Amino acid sequence: MYGTYLFGLREGLAAGLAVCLLAAYVVRAGRREALAPVLTGAGAAAGLSLALGAALESGSRELTPEARALVGGSLSIAAAGLVTWAVLRLRRPGRGAVGAGTGVLAAAAFLVVGREGPEASLFVGEAVRAAVPSGPGSSFQPLVWVLLGLLTAALLCLLLHRAVLRAGPARFFPWAGGLLVVAAAGVLADGVRGLQEAGLLGGPAEAAFDVSAAVPPESWYGALLEGSLGLRPDPTVLQVTVWALYPVPALALLLAPIGSGPSARVKKQKATDETAEGGASAGTTS
Repeated sequence: MYGTYLFGLREGLAAGLAVCLLAAYVVRAGRREALAPVLTGAGAAAGLSLALGAALESGSRELTPEARALVGGSLSIAAAGLVTWAVLRLRRPGRGAVGAGTGVLAAAAFLVVGREGPEASLFVGEAVRAAVPSGPGSSFQPLVWVLLGLLTAALLCLLLHRAVLRAGPARFFPWAGGLLVVAAAGVLADGVRGLQEAGLLGGPAEAAFDVSAAVPPESWYGALLEGSLGLRPDPTVLQVTVWALYPVPALALLLAPIGSGPSARVKKQKATDETAEGGASAGTTS
C-alpha cells in the first residue's frame, strides 16, 4: 500500500505545486479578485478527473495508454505555456497584473491539475472500486492510502504557499517566479514525453540516462522529485533537452528589468529627439 500512497503524493504534487505558487503570485501582484477563479479552475479540473474515472470504471470503454499519453501531454504543454504567460504578466504589481486576464489564470490552474486527470482518475477509480463491499476481496486500504498521499501533497503545497508569501517584496517575484518557471519546465518536459509515448512527437525516445538505482521511483524522494520537478529517473533525450533549455529564455525574460528592451529604447530616443528639437526651436526664436 506504500506504493499507492506514493502515487497520491506524486500526483498531488504534480497537480498542486504550480497552483499554489500561482495563487501566491496572484496575491502579491495585487490581483486578489483572481484568486477565487484560480482555485475554482483547479477544483473543477479535479472534479472532472474524478468524474472521468467514475465513468470509465462503470462503462465498457476505457482510454488506451496512447490516448492517455496524448491527452495528458497536450494539456501539459498548454498548461506550461499559460503558466509562463502568467508569470511574465504578473511579475510586477500594478503593471503586468492589469493585463493578466482572470480567465487565462483560471485556465492555467485548470490545465495544470487536469493534465494529471487521465492517469489519476483511473487509479483513483480502481481504488474506489476495490473499496466497494461486493465480495471478500473488497478493501478500503487502497482508497485510504491514495487519499493520504493526496492530503500530504496538499499540506506540502500549503506550506510552500505560506513560505513564499513571507518573502520580502524585493525577493518575492524573482524567487516565486523562478520556482514557477522550474515547475513549468517540468510540466513541459512531461508533456513532451507524453506526446512521444502517444507517437505524435518524434525525436530521440531513448533514455538519456537512468538513475533508478540511486533514485528509485517507488521511494519517497523519487516521488517528491517527479511530482515537484517533473524529473523521472529515466528521462528521454528530448525531455532533458526541453527541461534544460526552456528555463533559459523564461528566466531571462522574468529577471529582465521592467522598462528595458527595444520599446523602452525607442521611447527614450524619441524623448531625446523631442528635447533636441525643442532646444533648436528656442534657439531659432531667440
